[in-house]
Amino acid sequence: MAEVAIEKRFEIEVRDLEYQRTDGVPLLARLYRPIRPGNSGGSFPAVIDVHGGAWASGDRLNNAPLDEALAKSGIVVLAIDFRMPPQHRYPASIADVNLATRWLKNHAEEFGSRRELVGGLGTSSGAHQLLLSVLKPSDPRYAALRLAGAPAEDASLPYIVLCWPISDPLARYRMVREKGNTRLVESHDAYWNSEAEMGEGNPQLILERGEAGALPPAILVQGLADDNVTPDMADRFAAAYRARGGELELHKFDAQPHTFIVRDPASDASRRATELIRDFVLKRAPGG
Repeated sequence: MAEVAIEKRFEIEVRDLEYQRTDGVPLLARLYRPIRPGNSGGSFPAVIDVHGGAWASGDRLNNAPLDEALAKSGIVVLAIDFRMPPQHRYPASIADVNLATRWLKNHAEEFGSRRELVGGLGTSSGAHQLLLSVLKPSDPRYAALRLAGAPAEDASLPYIVLCWPISDPLARYRMVREKGNTRLVESHDAYWNSEAEMGEGNPQLILERGEAGALPPAILVQGLADDNVTPDMADRFAAAYRARGGELELHKFDAQPHTFIVRDPASDASRRATELIRDFVLKRAPGG
């Protein structure tokens, strides 16, 4: 597997674990944990990683090149699986993301972090799902799953990383339908019950309607050659986030397509984007 060519500061441990069991089916996560020599020193920041795949495909390994690079930079990463179509539609996966966020906060010290250092990272449709949990962490549909042993834990986060996010699923649906992109149209239809639902579970419109309950500092990475989630969607989201009082760094990369960091980890653009993400997390994790 190609690697992102950024400075390696730590050796890492990589292993799978189970964070949830629903109807007897385990949901797994891959943990990337930096190791300090002699296990000495302070706590690492940590992020929950929510992968893309148009809501209906992919798994916890999707973002492995990015996750490994961040872990080697001193950031704990928990990359999660979640329920997907055809068996599970919106909002089941958001409930999984919300629970996994609470689970990581509750277990952070076991992995060399602290609950207040836990942030979020999402790519494409994973960024959409992360955003819903972050903007409305106490929504009863999203917080529906009980966290055993820590029922009072919440899913609020102090910072988030958004890579080529589907910030407006309704606008994206209409765009791909107009272009005749059958694969993406079918993925939308598999996850959502209707266009009305795409408008309800819609980060862009949640901001415009004034429904967001939290607006943590954010960084958004967007390729300018992305025909899957067009750059104008990132511009509109950034403007709406800032208009509601949120702080958001928007970084655009010339000639880069959708998922460019994991598509071509060895490129200079991937290195620069990963360094921006690394520096943002290390700066924003409070007291890390």
